[in-house]
Amino acid sequence: MRALGRWLLLVLLAFVALQLYFALRIAGMNWLMPESTSFQRTQAWQIVVRQGQLPWRQEPVALSAVSTHLHRAVIASEDGAFTQHHGIWWQSLEKAWEKNARAKAQAEKRIQRQPEKPVAVKIVGGSTITQQLAKNLFLSGERTLWRKAQEMVITLTLETFLSKRRILEIYLNSVEWGEGVFGAEAAAQHYFRKSAARLNAWEAARLAVMLPRPRYFEKLAQSAYLASRADTIMARMGDVVLP
Repeated sequence: MRALGRWLLLVLLAFVALQLYFALRIAGMNWLMPESTSFQRTQAWQIVVRQGQLPWRQEPVALSAVSTHLHRAVIASEDGAFTQHHGIWWQSLEKAWEKNARAKAQAEKRIQRQPEKPVAVKIVGGSTITQQLAKNLFLSGERTLWRKAQEMVITLTLETFLSKRRILEIYLNSVEWGEGVFGAEAAAQHYFRKSAARLNAWEAARLAVMLPRPRYFEKLAQSAYLASRADTIMARMGDVVLP
């Protein structure tokens, strides 16, 4: 029994030490931009394995050097309540869970009708910008309860130590916009041959639409869906409250 108690104590101490490590790293981000994220390092390894080389584009810039059109477009597309919540938007998560449950139920019915035909279930997320940043900075892409719980702890830590503007700044400088393309400046140069500061509203909306599946949409730059969705985002941008 004592051995079990000591083991549980060690697990608890390890957990606390890990959270302290995350907190110290995040506090330092008030002054230092992360050189890379866990997600970026994973993507870099996969690119090297596939291609034997690493085409990498990233140029961190201040938030003031990124067009406010892109600030608005990304918030409108990814997290309309960014300035209202404290990292987790429970209403968005609830809607995502309900939508995923309906999708799974429909998939099960299709399987019953046509068991020989494979059925793909599209899972949607309800993550805020802060949650996405928490996952990208420190965590893997696996879908487990432990990973999700850790993501929420890191999310709350980010919101505690960093301002909304700093969270948005780090997000825009590290998020993926194509294979080996990270951050707003690299994306603006890659797709429009201009700096992120010079992006107009339509270009910003176009980039924002790509965020859920950037490597997929990089190959379909002229798709009708991208154009239609960009128009929708542009219509929402005027209602965005900037941090």
